[in-house]
Amino acid sequence: MSIRIIRSRTVVMPSTNIDTDQIIPGRFLTTTTKTGLGQQLFADWRYDPDGNPLPGFILNQPQAAGCEILVGGRNFGCGSSREHAPWALLDYGFKAVISTQIADIFSNNSLKNGLLPITVDDATHRWLLENPGAEVEIDLELTSLKLPNGSSVQFPIDAFPRFCLLNGVDELGFLLSKQDLISAYEQRTR
Repeated sequence: MSIRIIRSRTVVMPSTNIDTDQIIPGRFLTTTTKTGLGQQLFADWRYDPDGNPLPGFILNQPQAAGCEILVGGRNFGCGSSREHAPWALLDYGFKAVISTQIADIFSNNSLKNGLLPITVDDATHRWLLENPGAEVEIDLELTSLKLPNGSSVQFPIDAFPRFCLLNGVDELGFLLSKQDLISAYEQRTR
């Protein structure tokens, strides 16, 4: 699925160092399918020991319903490498995560699986944290984040993952789309 524009309200989780074990606890990593992991997203923060939703947790509150953008604290996605973390976020319905710092491995896993990790400056991040539920617009073609007051900030993203997200293709799909060129090269070099 390609990404061009994401318009959504935000869910804010201001904690710093939200690691991949908090995003999806290790006990849920026995699956190789992406489906259903959204139910276990932030399970230890979201549910009591009996599996009942904790009403104080943001994802259990009505204002979080339908939000596609998660604003996290600094160093989001740190910890161990697990593709299940972006899978769980995507399965829940998030399309993008915004922070001032996103762990490299988490960022790479996200880009490879269709979740857009966005890093912004401190002032923009502070505004987003102080205005939970704000309606923002992410334009991947322009690499910009537009705030409700009309201001816009640029965010960095490498060219290849941007191309893949814009075109709804993963790395393997990209290589397969070049099969004719690969075959022609192999014929020439024999």
